[in-house]
Amino acid sequence: MAEFDLVVRGGTVVTAGGTTRCDVGVKDGRIAALGEGLKDGARVVEADGLLVLPGGVDPHCHIEEPQPDGSIHEETFRTASVSAFAGGTTSVCCFNPQFKGGGILEIFRANRERAAQGMIDHSFHQTIADPSDRVMEEELPQVIAEGVGSLKAFLTYDTLHLPDGDFLRVLAAARKHGLMVHVHCENYDAILWRTRKLLEAGKTGPAYHAVSRPPVVEQEATHRAIALAELIDQPIQIFHVSCREAAEEIAAAQARGVKVTGETCAQYVTLTAKDMDRPGEDGFEGAKFMCSPSPRDAAQHGHIWEMIRRGVLDVVSSDHCGFSYGGTRGKAKNGRGASFDQIPNGIPGLAARLPVFFSEGVSKGRISLEQFVAISATNPARILGLDGRKGSIAVGADADLALWDPQKRVTLTNALMQHAIDYTPFEGIEVTGWPVATIARGGVVMRDGKVTAEPGTGRWLPRRPGAVARPTGRLPDGFDGAPAGVA
Repeated sequence: MAEFDLVVRGGTVVTAGGTTRCDVGVKDGRIAALGEGLKDGARVVEADGLLVLPGGVDPHCHIEEPQPDGSIHEETFRTASVSAFAGGTTSVCCFNPQFKGGGILEIFRANRERAAQGMIDHSFHQTIADPSDRVMEEELPQVIAEGVGSLKAFLTYDTLHLPDGDFLRVLAAARKHGLMVHVHCENYDAILWRTRKLLEAGKTGPAYHAVSRPPVVEQEATHRAIALAELIDQPIQIFHVSCREAAEEIAAAQARGVKVTGETCAQYVTLTAKDMDRPGEDGFEGAKFMCSPSPRDAAQHGHIWEMIRRGVLDVVSSDHCGFSYGGTRGKAKNGRGASFDQIPNGIPGLAARLPVFFSEGVSKGRISLEQFVAISATNPARILGLDGRKGSIAVGADADLALWDPQKRVTLTNALMQHAIDYTPFEGIEVTGWPVATIARGGVVMRDGKVTAEPGTGRWLPRRPGAVARPTGRLPDGFDGAPAGVA
């Protein structure tokens, strides 16, 4: 009998800590050995000339997610799994929603059933939109017991936003249970006010989405979220940072010892607000690029890269939130003449995330290979509470690997994304560096763009964040209004 189920031979193995040429031996879905000359494998994958990276960990995806109107996102866990594997990603963390006045437990269990139909390992953040006594005291402990390790708070959107008092309750609950809190930071009232003024002035097209939510509304909400987290002494992560102004708020807080981290996305180093001003036949084409926060200008791309290099932003996600351009389920669900505030926000990016960041970052010399691995796999796994299992190439970790050809040039097309959405906002971008094979828990699930994983093979990833969510012990004036300790 062969010593290993699989040997990945002759590649250059890259981790967040360094790079070495060695073989990877896999047994029972986990990495069993790292070394030269591993020969006794039931299956051998030749990786000479390729980089062997940890499979990507995408910590921010909206997949088959129920909506307040009763609809469900058209990207299913099956189609999302194919897209993720095509782009070198092997684990995702999605969202269990809550709707105002409703609970979380029933939706959570239905979501678990849907996710089990896919092929990718997965977990959920729990969104809290209405922190009622029943939800926070009865249902939340149950979803935590089943493996949810984080909460999501929105500071904007009509159906989701939390006023400060409710946000404080979410922070306090997270501290009590030892959870991370992830925050969408935009000022709800400021966006509402500016949107009303734009519509009154007849400025209704997709281009005005960016005008309705300039960097200052992201900066203000980021500052406020950090201040309230500092008051409670609760670690947080700021999601999808789009601009220097918000990143500087994070940097300033980190400098004074606050436990806050920042995440950004591929759209904030490639797209700009001008993309939403593409006229098309009916002025609607700009809807393809609408997401929140909005893409900014090209100068902001440089600021985002600088913050990545400094470690202020230490995670990159896709924020995959797919709404098709055609048909009536997606961007045009309210008609192609709808004003910008009636067009669904969100863009697809599961398969594009890693190639875009590899090309724009590593291939163009902005970051090192090790930094790429850190922001795309190792750091997300650590913040999610999956370190030791996901996001690294180490003995005992799940054998999740992505084999990259660092010289391969590819022009991105929607067909290459292999998702359920009918467009990609990254259409036509040429990237250098491409995943040619993806291995998930020791099985080759993608080779040369062909995904062969079987539906139903994805696993639930129960999480406990541990040290990353541990309070600092520093409180304003020493008063502890929300004592820590698992309930």
